[in-house]
Amino acid sequence: MTQKSIFESEGRAVPYIVEGDGPVSLVLITGSGRNEDALGVVSHYLAEEAGFHVIQIGSRADVASDRAVAIRERVEDVIAVIDHLGLDDAWIGGHEVGGTAARVFAAEHTDRVNGLLLLGVEDEEIALAAGIPVLIVQATKDEINLPAVAEKLQATAPERASIKTINGADHLFPATHPIETAVIIEEYLDWD
Repeated sequence: MTQKSIFESEGRAVPYIVEGDGPVSLVLITGSGRNEDALGVVSHYLAEEAGFHVIQIGSRADVASDRAVAIRERVEDVIAVIDHLGLDDAWIGGHEVGGTAARVFAAEHTDRVNGLLLLGVEDEEIALAAGIPVLIVQATKDEINLPAVAEKLQATAPERASIKTINGADHLFPATHPIETAVIIEEYLDWD
């Protein structure tokens, strides 16, 4: 059973899970609400079967109701947790709002990001950080994060942004197609 830890500092309590100890570190920021647990099996597979060092960072209970403030808080929480864990750099990514927070994190902390992993792309005007490779995993039947949004983002940096699709999957594809999602990530990072 995977153990959830809580990072507590400055009045915040941020849940996180650390799995695996491989040489490639991957920080995954969860979605929100009912989607917060969607990355559990993906993270576990990447740690146990692919040999990655995976840090899954959740959302604190008192996250702001204003979306922009909530994303800002998520970014601050991620930096606090990875500093606490002594992690200098990693691939960073997430599902839905977690991916949006990852995009903001990458733009603001480029020196700490080896690459960006987006599981479904929210329609937000956030430019991709310069020089960072990007993997977008997109479900073909996602009616919330539309495939066209992923294609539009990929077109802004075609030389370094790739899209891999999961056919027939919907918005919750990390939960409904976790092994397929994890294998796409594993193969992209070329880690055996």
